[in-house]
Amino acid sequence: MPTPHPMGQSATGGRPIVDVISDLVANGSIELSVAALEQIPKASQLLPFGTSVYIPSPAKQSLHSTIEIVGALHEAGLEAVPHIAARKVESRRELREYLLRVVEEYGVHRVLIIGGDVKQAAGPYADSSALLHDDVLAEVGIHEIGIAGYPEGHPRIPPGVLNADFDEKLELASRLGLGIEVITQFSFAPTRIVEYCATLSHRAPEIPVYVGLAGPTQTAMLIRYARYCGVSASLRALTDLGVKAIKLMSHTDPDEQLTALAQYCAMRESCNVIGIHVFSFGGFERSAAWMRNKCRQRSS
Repeated sequence: MPTPHPMGQSATGGRPIVDVISDLVANGSIELSVAALEQIPKASQLLPFGTSVYIPSPAKQSLHSTIEIVGALHEAGLEAVPHIAARKVESRRELREYLLRVVEEYGVHRVLIIGGDVKQAAGPYADSSALLHDDVLAEVGIHEIGIAGYPEGHPRIPPGVLNADFDEKLELASRLGLGIEVITQFSFAPTRIVEYCATLSHRAPEIPVYVGLAGPTQTAMLIRYARYCGVSASLRALTDLGVKAIKLMSHTDPDEQLTALAQYCAMRESCNVIGIHVFSFGGFERSAAWMRNKCRQRSS
């Protein structure tokens, strides 16, 4: 399991916010789609060696359809972290064969487990907790898992159920000897992000957290993804702001959210926020370039 980064001690060390921002980005991860395969070579030149790159589960494709992109990331010196959408897995055999291949051929040791955006399970796993009840992950050589966190709640899961499911995953991962980390959904409301991180620091202070941010993206696309991903609460709040909302939504740069997160980390003597997780809605290479620029903006 990753160890929380000492940047949380900046409250006593008086570190400049720009340095905290740089560390959050340098320690961060990024997400891409199968469609961005051709962007990997150029993007890899912009990202630190070994940066974690998360690969979403294609809506209507099998697990094996992501193997090519896992291989391309490995060849480029980046760490591939596949999404495993539990309800889309058709059989334990399918999952085991896929995991064995990416572990043995490309050194994959971490996956993100999610329920999956389908109402009915295609196979034996009704949700990500059901997948964890099966020991297939540890059996094939997976050492760490990521689980999703929702600063604005889940559009289809009540808060009580969501919290109970979160606690169950922590318990199951501990029982199986798996490291665990939280990757949060993005939000347009910095206050919600900070409040959620503070809640996690009390509930599970030992669990590393990566805070999701939407990378540079055109306004229309950003709104479309926001609705799809269920971050409608902060989207409605922005709409109520009128012209200010339009300006914020058009900025194509998540500076406000990142600055608020850095200030939160700087004010705490210990902080389990490790870094950010960039959703590259506006393009993998473009988001990688944005991360590189933020990493370089240091006080000295």
